[in-house]
Amino acid sequence: MTIRLCFLGALLALLLPWGAAAPQQVQQAPVLVLQVDGAIGPVAVDRVQRTLDRAARERAALVVLEIDTPGGLDTAMRGIVQAILASPVPVACYVAPPGARAASAGTYILYACHVAAMAPATNVGAATPVAVGMPGIGTQKDPKEGKDGAADKTQDTMGAKRVQDASAYLRSLAQLRGRDTAWADQAVKDSASLAANEALARHVIDLVAADRADLLRQLDGREIRLGGIDKPDGPTAKLATARAPVLVMDLNWRDRLLGALSDPSLALLLLMVGVYGLLFEFMSPGFVAPGVIGGVCLLLALWGLQMLPINYTGLALILLGIGFFVAEAFVPSYGALGAGGIAAFVFGALLLVDSELPGFGVPLPFVATLAGLFALALVVLVRMALKAHAKPVVSGARQLLGTLAEVIEFDPGPGEGWALLNGERWRIHAAGHALAPGQLVQVAHMDGLRLEVHPVAGTHAPARPQQQQQQQQQPASAP
Repeated sequence: MTIRLCFLGALLALLLPWGAAAPQQVQQAPVLVLQVDGAIGPVAVDRVQRTLDRAARERAALVVLEIDTPGGLDTAMRGIVQAILASPVPVACYVAPPGARAASAGTYILYACHVAAMAPATNVGAATPVAVGMPGIGTQKDPKEGKDGAADKTQDTMGAKRVQDASAYLRSLAQLRGRDTAWADQAVKDSASLAANEALARHVIDLVAADRADLLRQLDGREIRLGGIDKPDGPTAKLATARAPVLVMDLNWRDRLLGALSDPSLALLLLMVGVYGLLFEFMSPGFVAPGVIGGVCLLLALWGLQMLPINYTGLALILLGIGFFVAEAFVPSYGALGAGGIAAFVFGALLLVDSELPGFGVPLPFVATLAGLFALALVVLVRMALKAHAKPVVSGARQLLGTLAEVIEFDPGPGEGWALLNGERWRIHAAGHALAPGQLVQVAHMDGLRLEVHPVAGTHAPARPQQQQQQQQQPASAP
């Protein structure tokens, strides 16, 4: 009995360390990594919000935003910043890989995160807001040059308000995270930029990491204060990231689809295919396929356009250009409507996306390609119209002149009767002529629905099958 108890005690002593270690390994909080590349837009906002929601559900140790962006939309940037400030999970912004940048909107996101880090050979800054289509906004003019009138003064005032608002916003984020507020002001007002080591020296960022593993190693054991602007004295969290499992949030089919549809060039192409498909279905009902394809493409285009900063004047010009081009196929303008449609389309495509930020706007080569296709189709339509105009008349009153008709019955008194022309019965008039049934006449003039005819000498229409049958049935006369 003693031997059995000793054996069980030794077995329990061997199993207890494994049993204690297993729960710790299972309960290790993960680190979620989200890569944000390209322009900051609605799709990026959706991805960041979904990642932060998942991190909160899984009680992740940290969320790492690896960004490489030239900037983006102000509304999208503010949406991401608000999601970060409201996140119960610490968020680290890591500008990577080497050669990446966090320009414009990326600077605000970097300042909003609990931890700001950069890889070597990266840069941050140039956070001056850009107002598109309003020259002079965002720049300060010399008072000596103030002779441009009230319009320029209004633009300068709007630009100053925009810059001051952005500067105050970035400074508030710097104060919240304890970073350099003076440089934040320079980044907005003077478009200042810093390299990674310079940003570390100015206390714009918290650390420089060679790669993701180096970042997690340096963050291990660091205490992070949580809470947003409304809770600056929020609780603290101690990071445990050295051995934490890393989950990279890859692009799924939904993200890829949303990203593709929010591309201005594809949205414009879908809009054209949708409109033309519906027009073809309306003009030739029963084909079904053009209407189905056009309806789907039009709805996808409208969804993509509502994700972009659309100039509705440009959209109206595009639709007007398409309408002119369709009308060219039905109205004999010999290219006038088509040329106007191409011009309206080009101007509308250039004005469609109201933003000059990188990643937004329709490329000029793409617009030129579509305009060239329109011009080629216009040339084909004009050539077809000219060919049709040069062909002889095959219908209408002019086509009847000079044709032959067969007299069915004729009254010499008034000089009127009926004739068979192209399988139709026409009333005829031949003054001074005695016409016999079966005789051929030629149309000389058309008076309303009456034909003026004259006989063709020495001609007689061959007997029709009914006449031949009647002649065969008549009895022969006696000699």
